[in-house]
Amino acid sequence: MAGHSKWANIKHQKARQDAKRGKIFTKIIRDIMTAAKSGGGDPNDNPSLGLAIKKAKDANMGKEVMDRAIKRGTGEIQGADYVERTYEGYATSGVAVMVVTLTDNPTRTVTNVRTAFNKNGGNMGNDGAVAWMFDHRGVIVYPASIGDEDTIMEAAIEAGADDFEASAEFYNITTQVADFGAVRDTLEAAYGEAESADLTYIPNNMQEITKLEQAQSVMKLSAALDDDDDVQDVIVNMDISEEIAAQL
Repeated sequence: MAGHSKWANIKHQKARQDAKRGKIFTKIIRDIMTAAKSGGGDPNDNPSLGLAIKKAKDANMGKEVMDRAIKRGTGEIQGADYVERTYEGYATSGVAVMVVTLTDNPTRTVTNVRTAFNKNGGNMGNDGAVAWMFDHRGVIVYPASIGDEDTIMEAAIEAGADDFEASAEFYNITTQVADFGAVRDTLEAAYGEAESADLTYIPNNMQEITKLEQAQSVMKLSAALDDDDDVQDVIVNMDISEEIAAQL
C-alpha cells in the first residue's frame, strides 16, 4: 500500500490549500446537513455528525453556521436536501478514480463529473466499474514528528487500527469504519489532535505510474473534479515513486 501512502500525503497537502481558500466551508456544511438528516442532530448519538462538526471546528467555522446546518439537516429550518452519490471512472494509464459527492441536484452533478472526466483525459464508468478496487476505511494522519515509528505503530495497533504506514512526513493509520471513532479518540488522548482524521476510500489494487507526465494528468483530472462544490472527495489508485511524488 505504499502508493496509497504517497497519494494520502499529496491529498493531505492539497486539503491544507483548500482550507486556506475557504472553499472547504461549503463541503463541510453539506457534510453536517447530510449527517444530521440521516442520524439526527445530536453529535453524541451521531458519530458522522460528530466528525463533521470536528472538521468544521478545525476550519474555524462559527457555531451559528454549524447550528444552522444541523437544523437544515434535521428539517427544523428550510434548506436544500443533499444526498450522497458516488461516481466511478478511469484517469489516464488505467488509473481508477472514485468520486464522492453530496448534491441537491444529481442531474447537475453527474453532468459536471462526466465533463471533468472527458475534458481531462479520463472516462466515466458505470456503477461498480472500479469500486471493487477500493475499501471504505477510516484514515488518521499524524506528522512523523510526534514520535518514533515503532512507538506510534504499536499505539495505533493497540488502539484497534488495521494498518499503519510511515513516510518521511506523516504516519497514516487505517481503521475499520466502525472502529474509526474509538481509534481516533484513543490516539488523540495520547498524542494530541491528529493532522487529519476522516472516512474515505482506500485503493486495494494499485496502478503503477512511472512517468511524471502521466501522474500530472491524473492530478489534473483529480483537481478538476475536486473543484466542483458538489464533490466531497476524489480518490485514485495511482502508485508513484517518491521522486515523482516530490515533483507533484
